[in-house]
Amino acid sequence: MGIGRIGKHLIEHRWRVRRLFPPRVLDAIEQAIKAGETTHAGQVRFAVEGALDGTLLFRGQSARQRALDVFSHLRIWDTAHNNGVLIYLLLADRQVEIVADRGIDAKVGAAGWARICAGMQAEFKAGQFGSGAIHGIEAVSRELAKYFPAHGKGPNELPDAPVVL
Repeated sequence: MGIGRIGKHLIEHRWRVRRLFPPRVLDAIEQAIKAGETTHAGQVRFAVEGALDGTLLFRGQSARQRALDVFSHLRIWDTAHNNGVLIYLLLADRQVEIVADRGIDAKVGAAGWARICAGMQAEFKAGQFGSGAIHGIEAVSRELAKYFPAHGKGPNELPDAPVVL
């Protein structure tokens, strides 16, 4: 772990998350998740974190490792058809990670998720955080609709509201 990464995480504060993801953007993300879930039987969660806290940072936890922890903590793995997906953004590292349950991950694969992450990161780099998040959610929903299409109105197993950590 380099001093540069430590500096980014110490400087990054919750105020930046609130500035980039104000209530109207969080509401739009929630609506995108709701709309997407009408097209498929999967479950999508979106989580954004400004920076890692001291212990996680000094242990050298990567954005991917943190995304796996958040996936577990939010119980996204606990869906009936193993088709939950987490989109995780760690602002300090400027990293987007997608963690998918085994049912959908086996269908889309690492290359499919990486393609969606790259598209989101390009929009985030251009300062388009709201549209980048929504386009990522729409892309994940298209994959879920392809492999787990909706069959009537199924149960909403997980909350649709984005999580700010």
